[in-house]
Amino acid sequence: MELELHRSIQDIPALEWDNWFGGDYPFLRHDFLLGLETTGCTGSDSGWVPCHLVLRDGAEAIAAAPAFLKEHSYGEYVFDWAWADAWQRNGVAYYPKLVSAAPFTPAAGPRVWCNPEIDGAAVMLRDAVQHFCTQQGISSWHILFSDPDSMAHFSQLALVERATCQFHWVNRGYADFDDFLSLFSSRKRKNVRKERERVTAQGLSLTTRTGAEIQGEDWSFFHHCYQTTYAKRSGHGGYLSREFFTDLCPQLGGIPVMVLAMLDGQPVAAALFFRSADTLYGRYWGCLREYDGLHFEACYYQGIEYCIHHKLARLDPGAQGEHKIQRGFEPTITRSLHWVAESGFRSAIVDFCARETAQVKAYRDDAATLLPFRDGVLPPAVES
Repeated sequence: MELELHRSIQDIPALEWDNWFGGDYPFLRHDFLLGLETTGCTGSDSGWVPCHLVLRDGAEAIAAAPAFLKEHSYGEYVFDWAWADAWQRNGVAYYPKLVSAAPFTPAAGPRVWCNPEIDGAAVMLRDAVQHFCTQQGISSWHILFSDPDSMAHFSQLALVERATCQFHWVNRGYADFDDFLSLFSSRKRKNVRKERERVTAQGLSLTTRTGAEIQGEDWSFFHHCYQTTYAKRSGHGGYLSREFFTDLCPQLGGIPVMVLAMLDGQPVAAALFFRSADTLYGRYWGCLREYDGLHFEACYYQGIEYCIHHKLARLDPGAQGEHKIQRGFEPTITRSLHWVAESGFRSAIVDFCARETAQVKAYRDDAATLLPFRDGVLPPAVES
């Protein structure tokens, strides 16, 4: 058996890769990953160096995983800065590390493919990756935001599980937005309606465009908004290049969904989503100036209406954001897996993750009590 290390997704046939990972999840499609490379979003300059893994026995593929060598922890959303600090204080290098994830995307999805016809494929992949990391001086392997299938492959393989909490909207067969609001308590329902009315009162109108409906000037405008808003919030530019929006996104067919906010016929803000067959992923937002309630309207309420109209099961708006709870986004557990090469740190990491997971689950349960739904219609807790 040989563990192949591919420094570009281009080195793996697109049909083969998409059979493994590109069925429906948009962020690991071959064309999406290639676009991240060609537009400069991944590579040595960004610190997301492709190192995609394929384990083969001759010509037969046994298992595979998207992977990147990292010299930092930016753009991951499963925060391990404290781990890196602990390594450093003990005179051990934490970087480089190996990360299996969709770059800059805290959305659960497939992270490992194992050949269903080969028993023990996951064990073989784990052993091969751990051997590679040990030989190359790589501190750790992190499988971030794994979907249930990827989690199942490694459930008994001594990788450390870590939990985080996000807030997702779940479609329970609503006929329209008012049908969704009918589950709210009277006061919370009025709050949402007033919030939406304030957007209209400011003279703003919103339009949703999908795929080829999104024009070149829309993409240029969105990039400008994205970078402007990112700079205001963080003091530096966003992770994604102009070419990501103007060159890659228009090639993705019906996957991109853009909500444009217009004032006097001119765009002033925009929200960008990507969709799969059953999920709408809220990804990026930007505005030229602040308008009362516009962020919530463009990023949440328009997304909910899109999901209802297109019968999508879920709106995943990304990481963090407790303000989503009062708007009907349910606390949702997401999971990651971790392996560290340094034996002296393993027991500490296991203990840390066990205590953190208990805290995250307690937080999830507390957050669920703040949902705006009427008594008796509180949905059960969900996992991604």
